[in-house]
Amino acid sequence: MPDAERKRVVDRIVDHLDSAGVRHVFGVHGANVEDIYDAITRGSGRVAGIVGKHEFSAGAMAEGYHRASNRLAVVAATSGGGALNLVPALGEAYASGVPLLALIGQPPTSLEGRGAFQDQSGLNESLNGPALFAAVSRFCARVEKPDEIADLLPRAMHAAERERGPAVLLIPKDVQQASTELEPVDLPVEDEEPGELDERVLRALEAARSGGPTLIVAGSGVVRADARAELASLAAGLGAWVAVEPDAKDVFDNHDPRFVGVAGANGHPSVRRCLDRARTLVLVGTRFPQVARAGLEASLAGKEIVCFDRQAPHVGDEVLLETGELRARLRSAAQQLLGQPPATPPHDGLDFLPHERTEGDRIALREVVGTIAEAVPDDAVVVSDAGNTGCGVLHFLPAPARGRYLLALGMGGMGFSFGAGIGAAFATGRRTFVLAGDGSFYMHGMEVHTAVEHDLPVTFVIFNNNSHAACKSREELFYDAEHTYNAFRGSDIGAGVAAMFPSIRARTVRTLDELRSFLAASDSTTGPSLVSIEMRPDEMPPYLPFVPTDDSTERTSPK
Repeated sequence: MPDAERKRVVDRIVDHLDSAGVRHVFGVHGANVEDIYDAITRGSGRVAGIVGKHEFSAGAMAEGYHRASNRLAVVAATSGGGALNLVPALGEAYASGVPLLALIGQPPTSLEGRGAFQDQSGLNESLNGPALFAAVSRFCARVEKPDEIADLLPRAMHAAERERGPAVLLIPKDVQQASTELEPVDLPVEDEEPGELDERVLRALEAARSGGPTLIVAGSGVVRADARAELASLAAGLGAWVAVEPDAKDVFDNHDPRFVGVAGANGHPSVRRCLDRARTLVLVGTRFPQVARAGLEASLAGKEIVCFDRQAPHVGDEVLLETGELRARLRSAAQQLLGQPPATPPHDGLDFLPHERTEGDRIALREVVGTIAEAVPDDAVVVSDAGNTGCGVLHFLPAPARGRYLLALGMGGMGFSFGAGIGAAFATGRRTFVLAGDGSFYMHGMEVHTAVEHDLPVTFVIFNNNSHAACKSREELFYDAEHTYNAFRGSDIGAGVAAMFPSIRARTVRTLDELRSFLAASDSTTGPSLVSIEMRPDEMPPYLPFVPTDDSTERTSPK
């Protein structure tokens, strides 16, 4: 074969990603991964390399990119500390079922086991990279020779897509630079035949139609299968109410009269009341983890439970399980339910856990989130972070009707929203709202700089209560602590960001009117903006473990 047809391994990688429709590779540059970025520069121009400030955030960018578009997430990191920084992001992708390809550079093979800087070969008592990354991936392999890339790259991508999780390739620098004649070729993908539903499942669904009421709880599997339309058809066919898990809030129209709220510890009491009335519970795209079933366990007794998922749920011994490709199975179920669908029974509407309300200049989460909701376009992407802020946003902010609502609950790492929001903006090109607390900002908020570098349409909203408020709330409620480890000295985040990045529109606000005015002005801009809202550290969020024993719908802080 002519020499002209030989290409570097890194060029083969980038060409194959290009042919697979990948348009962005996120990561952080470094000596043992720089050849991949060089190949991106020399490539077709259709694949862009996006360099973040930290590998965790780069991984979050890749995950946000996938969550907003259903396209393969790709991240590239160097060896040593760079690779180790990526581990928490891989853990989130593993737990949340996000298909992600991680390309991790390694020192040259000639130095491995011989005191190489950042050696992760596992040789001669060095850190065992393959063992480490195998624990947080669905597929992990070292590319030992140049020709192996033709086999391992398609296998890694296939594993990420089919097994729903990270796939890791560890590639030594000399292997990256070496040439190979072999071109990676996609593995054949066999589409699963829909087939007939399990007869017992079909009988249970038919009985639910005639004997209702029925409650559907939908999870993130609906997102992964792109099965929102099929979920809506099944709900209509059953005349069912629909609740969603916290990380699947956008799988069903939050304004539909059948929508009864979010299930779980951050969820709405209306879900439990509907479950109490229901005869049948249908789980769709979920194993019903603790974060979604908290507060509902007592109401499960005596229910017929049907589950559409590849694995059995974490509840019940007599669950009727329908495995297989979710979208096809839901479509089959809706088609096999014959006759006129029943009317959805009336319910009392969406209601909320006890929470505080704004009084004068004491602004509260509900009204702050409500003000933000007024400014969020129907096609926007909303990315929420962890902590008290996440509780309030999840509870009070409807998912955009034609957009996306992203929340990472696999590992629930603070600061994930900053990278994820940037990745989502790259994926969609639409206005993206990142809603995070000051604690999350201090962890990974410097990714604001990445949004500035690329002039992305991201609005960062920081809820600044000068504390790790969720931890502070736990100290107050569960330990009656006179001392807190979780209060911060005051800071002006808006002014600080404005001073650091003169091109970004940033400020601190203290009233709802100031917030409303800032968001309205930001809507007319194309680039990033940041607003920091001064919140009170003693406000309790809507969170079931923090709820007092009485049934009040409003409350004041415990201290």
